[in-house]
Amino acid sequence: MSTTDQPPAAPTSPAPHDRSARLGPASFAVRVRDAELEPEPLDPAQIVSGTPRVTGKVLWESADGKQIRGIWQITPGVVTDTEADELFVVVEGRATVEVEGGDTLEIGPGDACVLRAGDRTTWTVHETLRKAYHISL
Repeated sequence: MSTTDQPPAAPTSPAPHDRSARLGPASFAVRVRDAELEPEPLDPAQIVSGTPRVTGKVLWESADGKQIRGIWQITPGVVTDTEADELFVVVEGRATVEVEGGDTLEIGPGDACVLRAGDRTTWTVHETLRKAYHISL
């Protein structure tokens, strides 16, 4: 190779927002606190009080759609939900999650939380909460 030749470009992984990246075997890292999230719908029937807004980003999805990993955020307010089988880690913010017929979970930065499929929950979001999650459907 002469001094004017350039070495071949290093292969690049697809961007995490590209569906092929979510389905592919490539490993990647994302700065969760800085990730740009897209608005997600919130059924008005789930809102108990306030005007919470939900945003998120799917980072990876299995080919059969039964495993999903991503980032999710909700602004202050109170909402209800019926949970999927989920493990998440809170990156920032605080919330109280009341599990119907179960425990009340006080969660904040650094906390890992496991939710069971079918659990009915009430989320009281005190400070905008951002989490990294893995869901099994």
